[in-house]
Amino acid sequence: MLSSTICTVVSVAGLGIAALTAYRKRFLAATRIAAVSLVPVGLAMTGVIDWLTGVVFKPVVWAGFGVLALSVVLFMIARMAERHSLKAGGSRKERRAAARQQGPAAVAPKASAPSLGAGTRSPQPAAQAKGRSGAPEEDFSDIEAILKKHGI
Repeated sequence: MLSSTICTVVSVAGLGIAALTAYRKRFLAATRIAAVSLVPVGLAMTGVIDWLTGVVFKPVVWAGFGVLALSVVLFMIARMAERHSLKAGGSRKERRAAARQQGPAAVAPKASAPSLGAGTRSPQPAAQAKGRSGAPEEDFSDIEAILKKHGI
């Protein structure tokens, strides 16, 4: 009840200031002041003021805010400790988990290396040369002919 009375008094004072501002021919400013001065009465009429005073003056609510703040602080401490342990190397289990998160290694790491140029070939190892016949070179000869035809 007291909060509603205070809100009404604040609104009436604001409307009085708006009337004085309008008397000075500053109608735009008077309209803004009137709009702002009606907010406390509107909040009191909707019950928001009673809800806010109930929240502010209840110790259980403040204890709940304290518990929420404590949980946020503990979460932040755990994150900082996790980052510190990963920087320091951590345990073997943590390192394996970090390696799994990084993803698999590249399948062909030299695949993105630039080509050697036209007409040069990299030497094949002896084991690969003995194990295969000349078929792959014949397959590539058609492709090379097409590339040479287009000037590539």
